[in-house]
Amino acid sequence: MVLLLIYLFIVFGNMLILLLILLEPSLQLPMYFFIGTLSCIEICYTAVTIPKMLAHLLTQKKRTSFTNCLLQAYFLHVLGVAECCVLTLMAYDRYLAICKPLRYSTIMTTGLFIKLAIVCLLWSLYSPVVETILISHLTFCGPNQIENVFCDFPPIIDLACSDTRLIKMVESALSSLIMLNFLCVLLSYVKIVFDILKIKTKGGRQKAFSTCGAHLIFVVLFFGSIGFMYIRIAKSYSPAYNRSVGVTFAVIVPLANPVIYGLRNQQIKTAFKKRLTSLKCS
Repeated sequence: MVLLLIYLFIVFGNMLILLLILLEPSLQLPMYFFIGTLSCIEICYTAVTIPKMLAHLLTQKKRTSFTNCLLQAYFLHVLGVAECCVLTLMAYDRYLAICKPLRYSTIMTTGLFIKLAIVCLLWSLYSPVVETILISHLTFCGPNQIENVFCDFPPIIDLACSDTRLIKMVESALSSLIMLNFLCVLLSYVKIVFDILKIKTKGGRQKAFSTCGAHLIFVVLFFGSIGFMYIRIAKSYSPAYNRSVGVTFAVIVPLANPVIYGLRNQQIKTAFKKRLTSLKCS
């Protein structure tokens, strides 16, 4: 019941954010376009993972076919890569808004961020294809038990009894690209913090920190959970560790999106109150 309530909150919370961004003219800005895109990703991401988790909690035989497991892992990575790209673009948007405010409107045009969003979508769709094809040709000897709360590439690879060196090389290359995205986000925020500290007025510094603080919290949650999932120091971890990290990635991170960008975002709260008032008046 707790997981079901969290899932409903994630879906309706993100749908509300998306609806407000679409309807409210004051939110027709690149930053809110990216927040709306992030909300769409979270709705799809939780739809891939949580319903299956709920079904397994209600049944004794927690079984799934290899095809379904591989499809879940594929879409999990598609949406994860898309979210990674969107967070990187949001960091770039905040960098332009705070560090180059006079050039922001000329650089971050509607055409540019639509093109960037399309590139993100295409990259996210094609990046896990090679790994998915390679895994589909593996041989499995059993027992085929996934030690996680959802299907993912690493636990599937660990079950294989054929040679997996090539797949692990591909996986390492993709993980390196994700870490490169994180490095870009980190460098953007280092530059942003230095520029904010140069602002002389206290009110100006607080306003600048508030515009990027929420995004930074979400970035730490997202990339932190990715790090615990895919950057492994030891060769193997306990099933309890894998499940805990899996729940954090599949439930806690999507839950943070409507909380951080909805409940803590002043512009979205103002737009919500405005729409609520107009409904009462009508």
